[in-house]
Amino acid sequence: MTPQTQAELQQHLDAIAAILYQEANPSELKTLEGIEKSVHSLALEHVLPQLGIFFINTATDRHSGKQRTLTSIIGKLTLTTAQAQQLQVKPGNRWSPYFEKCCLLVSANNSYQHAEEDIKMLTGMSVSHSTLQRMVQGEDWCEVEITDPIEELSLDGGMVRLRTEEGQACEWREYKALNVHGQEGVAFFKNNQGLVDWVNAQPRAQQFTCIGDGHDGVWNIFSEIGTLQQRLEVLDWYHLMENAHKVQGTAAQLSQIETWLWRGECGKVIKYLRQEQCRGVTGFINYLRHHQTRIIDYQAWQAAGQSIGSGRVESLVKQIGLRVKLPGAQWRRENVPKVLKHRCAYLNGALTA
Repeated sequence: MTPQTQAELQQHLDAIAAILYQEANPSELKTLEGIEKSVHSLALEHVLPQLGIFFINTATDRHSGKQRTLTSIIGKLTLTTAQAQQLQVKPGNRWSPYFEKCCLLVSANNSYQHAEEDIKMLTGMSVSHSTLQRMVQGEDWCEVEITDPIEELSLDGGMVRLRTEEGQACEWREYKALNVHGQEGVAFFKNNQGLVDWVNAQPRAQQFTCIGDGHDGVWNIFSEIGTLQQRLEVLDWYHLMENAHKVQGTAAQLSQIETWLWRGECGKVIKYLRQEQCRGVTGFINYLRHHQTRIIDYQAWQAAGQSIGSGRVESLVKQIGLRVKLPGAQWRRENVPKVLKHRCAYLNGALTA
């Protein structure tokens, strides 16, 4: 912007500011916060929509057709059907694309009730919590696509509370979350086959690592991803240690067990435990036998820069839980898949790109 243009703009802004000041409520001009709110409200009502309409009319060459009004972050905008088509506005939508994206972003992090309040405060525009819910459910959330070949992934389960009939106890049901290390995270509700199909449709390295805890449900899903030759299964080290400390031995005994397991010497641990008189030995030996092929040389593996734990997917489950496990939150069974996709889209940055 040239100095001459800046001076001309400033002249017009001073004139606009003087007019708006006359329209402002004097009681709101006693604090900076009040001035901020007053300027924002007046600009949103009288100035910003006019700027938007000028830009729309200037940027488009088709002004004919039926008019429609959209709610946007710069107020209410009126444009024709032809203009909406040219500017890539979805047919029948009552919100501008950017305002809708803002609504989806806030809704992904809050309850719909709180999102309604936050959107009003942040943008000055009103949209009801029920409308926000319909907006999320009406969005066609695309499946995540991985760009780089998968080298590491981890899988875990989370819980979501389903809505039940009045008077009945609530139901908690599990969903599966999967994190492709260094890339994206996804979650599937009561659709393990869908999760498997999604992973198998993504590019994978010639050999990739699957990391999980001791639950058979996790490994049953992993067993359907890729081939046995491609898949290297690794038992989460921290879950392994959690089970090791269920053995009621001395500090020295537990230290010896941990030292051997850290080097992947599972056979030595089993032989050692058979000789020791400790409570909980039988259960842990059975656990080791069950996962023996997944217990690796963790020391060498970590030194090579590889992951030894499934913390990334556990973090994903916690992040999803911040939305789906809000106090008192209950979800209709049919709505859960889209809620999970919505939350994952937010965590993957799809709503902020």
